[in-house]
Amino acid sequence: MSLRIRLIIMNFLQFAIWGAYLTSMSRYLGPAGLGSHIGIFYSVQGIVSIFMPAIMGIVADRWVPAQKLLGISHLVAASFMLSAGLYGLYSGTEVSFSTIFGLYALSVAFYMPTLALSNSVAYTILEKGGMDTVKAFPPIRVFGTIGFICTMWLVDILGYQTSSMQFVVSAVLGFMLGIYAFTLPNCPVSTATGSKTLFQALGLDAFKLFKIRKMAIFFIFSMLLGVALQITNGFANPFIASFEAYPEYAGTFGVKHSNILISLSQISEALCILLIPFFLKRYGIKNVMLMAMFAWVLRFGFFGLGNPGSGVWLLVFSMLVYGVAFDFFNVSGSLFVDKETPHNIRASAQGMFMLMTNGIGATIGTLWAQSVVNRFCSWTDVTVGTATKSLLVGDWQSVWFIFAGYALVVTILFAILFRYKHVPDK
Repeated sequence: MSLRIRLIIMNFLQFAIWGAYLTSMSRYLGPAGLGSHIGIFYSVQGIVSIFMPAIMGIVADRWVPAQKLLGISHLVAASFMLSAGLYGLYSGTEVSFSTIFGLYALSVAFYMPTLALSNSVAYTILEKGGMDTVKAFPPIRVFGTIGFICTMWLVDILGYQTSSMQFVVSAVLGFMLGIYAFTLPNCPVSTATGSKTLFQALGLDAFKLFKIRKMAIFFIFSMLLGVALQITNGFANPFIASFEAYPEYAGTFGVKHSNILISLSQISEALCILLIPFFLKRYGIKNVMLMAMFAWVLRFGFFGLGNPGSGVWLLVFSMLVYGVAFDFFNVSGSLFVDKETPHNIRASAQGMFMLMTNGIGATIGTLWAQSVVNRFCSWTDVTVGTATKSLLVGDWQSVWFIFAGYALVVTILFAILFRYKHVPDK
């Protein structure tokens, strides 16, 4: 089996695990009586990303081959996720926040570092195979998005959006990747030793990147834009589902299959990944990042203006620009870090990028988003036909416009402060 195929399988499973619950978890938490804690469930991904990816990156750089560490992390994460899913199924409507959150948080603590680890594994294997990572990685990474879409549709079609079975689906895939990772080519740890300080031996060299102005500004804005990353993952599904409270929208496809509608975002993401090599070479990292930032403005703005009825085309546009918003930031940023950092601290640097985006940024973003949503919306029991459903209803337009305004301010500041001369051949 070729290296490309092996890495495609790895990326497919890597993101299929996440797709099983990331966009639909809030639909389960609300009716389960945990609607006021949605922000906490999503923010824990950011909290653990503040330290876990950096620690795992250090371990992968210095002591344990990255592909083995990837496998171990997935096996542990899947064990806790399976426990959370089975507990939710057993408890029904009597779910204890502390129990299910504890199991979920432990799973996420071991899953989040694998996002950076899988990148490091892919880059190392591609380089050992004599391939250019900028050209070879995006077509491989696109299958991760396809995996994400497949499990989103699976959970939607099987009716698991409001059930903890979505956690069980994620766990099964996690066990599969955990075992598969041990079959991947070896990614050797750094053999450079000599007279290194404890700071260097622990792999903390990546923090020195903040002494370089362009890298410091890049990481700071990665954090600021990271605020936006998890907002729609946490609240897009309850937002679209909230239209079921209005008779004119209750029977629309988007309301009935919100996860499938949201999956247009991932389909756009899959297509946009393939454009990254061209845009990076033609326009450079700064312009590509600016495109991503402005796309976030449109993402939130279209949500604020759209609805599942006559305004469904605005929701579709919001899903389509997500590909630019997410990929042009996350994948391009990862490639930028890979090219701008020394080989011996590359995994640590990827961990740093994850810390700033999915760590500090996403934590601030989801907690802030929860407070904004709580200010304008509330979980309400609504009679739909003959059934009573718990829906998150309120002034969603104000919510989305606040987020759009924030993204616009970040875009303007980045355009002014980040200075980077683009060299096409590099």
